[in-house]
Amino acid sequence: MLTQVQRLNWMTRLILIVSWFVSGCASNPMAHADSLTVTQHIVKHSGVQIEVLAQGKGPLVVMLPSLGRSATDFDDLATRVASAGFRVLRPQPRGIGASVGPMKNLTLHDLAADVAAIIEKEGSSAIVAGHAYGNFVARTLAMDRPDLVRAVILLAPAGRVISPEMRNSIVKSGDPAFPREERLTHLKKAFFFDAHDPSVWLDGWYPAVGAMQREANDATKDESWRKAGQAPLLVIRAKQDALLLPSRTDGIPEELGERVSVVEIDRAGHALVPEQPGAVAEAIIIYAHRFK
Repeated sequence: MLTQVQRLNWMTRLILIVSWFVSGCASNPMAHADSLTVTQHIVKHSGVQIEVLAQGKGPLVVMLPSLGRSATDFDDLATRVASAGFRVLRPQPRGIGASVGPMKNLTLHDLAADVAAIIEKEGSSAIVAGHAYGNFVARTLAMDRPDLVRAVILLAPAGRVISPEMRNSIVKSGDPAFPREERLTHLKKAFFFDAHDPSVWLDGWYPAVGAMQREANDATKDESWRKAGQAPLLVIRAKQDALLLPSRTDGIPEELGERVSVVEIDRAGHALVPEQPGAVAEAIIIYAHRFK
């Protein structure tokens, strides 16, 4: 069983620069800047409404945030990807911003249907990138609606088994009821590389949303989402991700085989996106260009 490991090098960077000029961005920088302005719109389906942050023009990339967190976590990353000639959509999970809908008795399939509705509204298919918990929803969508998913990108997927101690740190990291210093300790332990400042994630947590998402995951059988249908997958793995211990792998390449590519990013923990936005963006852009 083979796993393709993507290494970023000067040639792939040159390809990105050339594609930027070919797309007309360099010759019309004002129009390009206008396309990067973030707009907001609402998509409604089946008694649910989802707020969507959108920017850029080109093939569709959808970004899904981590457990109990907002689509604004991708502010920097989305701009970088949109700047490379993609239309980036960031749906807010139910319970955040203007996104509203039932919060009880859900499964991952319900949350995937929210994402399906926004892609259908665009009249296209998409590359769907999910950060941590978001990758569960991305893979579920690929199983349920393969017509809407060109590829799936998994940002910092955790290992199959997470220790009770680490689960405790995850919960306390996002709970404002705990003292600031205690939360910082847990954020550092669960999410951040040692040299990085975990305080950037003190804010931006939605405990009720996280509880809803955990319940939805618990109510969903693994076999109904883990394999992501037959979609191609890119795993962007954080080299110092504490949630990969003790095995140091998420097991996805071994499980799903040749359709999985892997990029490993150094000096990053499970938070990954705020730690190494440039490296993450580069990996996404290079991979997404395969599907242009």
